[in-house]
Amino acid sequence: MDTKHKPLFVAFSTQKGGVGKSTFTSLVASILHYRLGYNVAVFDCDFPQYSLLQMRERDLKVVMQNEVYKRLAHQQFSKINKKAYPVIQCKAESALQEAQDFRRRSAVPVDVVFFDLPGTVNTPGGLTTLAGVHYIFSPITADRVVIESALSFTDVLTNVLMKKAQTEIESIRLFWNQVDGREKTALYEVYEKLIADLGL
Repeated sequence: MDTKHKPLFVAFSTQKGGVGKSTFTSLVASILHYRLGYNVAVFDCDFPQYSLLQMRERDLKVVMQNEVYKRLAHQQFSKINKKAYPVIQCKAESALQEAQDFRRRSAVPVDVVFFDLPGTVNTPGGLTTLAGVHYIFSPITADRVVIESALSFTDVLTNVLMKKAQTEIESIRLFWNQVDGREKTALYEVYEKLIADLGL
């Protein structure tokens, strides 16, 4: 066990549900772990649905019931010489401590820990966990409610936590998701100017 190796803590997080937080957590964790060779762990704190954990259990059940999928999974894991990254269910209020405990007892050094948090900072421990994360990525869509929610969420993190130096946050990044080709480019330009004016 490597007790000196400190992993990056990352969260795809925002106040609004349905904008892709869990999807991006799964995609980026998978790319880093399976394609780029990093050791990844995911803490599913999204009570009560725990969607990442349920997705993992569904996938495992499908694979175990199908000989073709079972063989393909064996080939994949043999080829990359890595097990599947762990998805650990926990509550938001205990996520940081559980991640540290997991890191200390892990047989391999963990490079990146992802936290899949509920879609509200009102969840007990949600804000505390976010304050202990190094990088926060907030997916946004060109929807007034989503933008207002994302900006107020980011404002709390930057102007309350980061300015008071009560956080481990190094960077918060907003990024477009679910871009609708029918939307006028001018709308995105207005939103991007607003975001830039706020220093985000």
